[in-house]
Amino acid sequence: MAANNEVAVFGGGCFWCTEAVFTEIKGVMSVASGYSGGHVENPNYYQVCDETTGHAEVVQLEFDPSQITFTQLLEVFFATHDPTTLNYQGADKGTRYRSVVLYTSDAQKEQAAEYIKELNASGDMPGPVVTEIAKFEKFFPAEPEHKQFYENNPGSMYCQIVISPKVAKVRQKFAKSLR
Repeated sequence: MAANNEVAVFGGGCFWCTEAVFTEIKGVMSVASGYSGGHVENPNYYQVCDETTGHAEVVQLEFDPSQITFTQLLEVFFATHDPTTLNYQGADKGTRYRSVVLYTSDAQKEQAAEYIKELNASGDMPGPVVTEIAKFEKFFPAEPEHKQFYENNPGSMYCQIVISPKVAKVRQKFAKSLR
């Protein structure tokens, strides 16, 4: 990691979607899919799917704060999933799909809390934001078949039906922030 870069960790449902979205954003130097927020060391996909590890599917971003701020990352994150649904996104259900910001600094914690407060006050959401804000502890990378899933599987029905509309939304709404 470059000296001035920072790390952000977000869970917004399926990590395939979240990874595809943040791969588009200028200032995001790397995006890794994986698991965080649980109590089992080195969980695998099947353990996380069994809902026994406590982990969420997340992405860990390395970003350059001189190119994009954490608050701008929050804007992309909250615009590309439904933070008002507890433990599911679309057809993906379970605690592993929870909406979560795993902060890596007190500043990130404060910014996430303030952003959620503003979202709730805006009236733009279909209900109250239920996104969890928790301290980041460990990140466990996903298995190779889950990495760059959208890029490597463009013909997949999941990619076409679920991920492509999210990527299109990012390209439209955040055009000035694209690579």
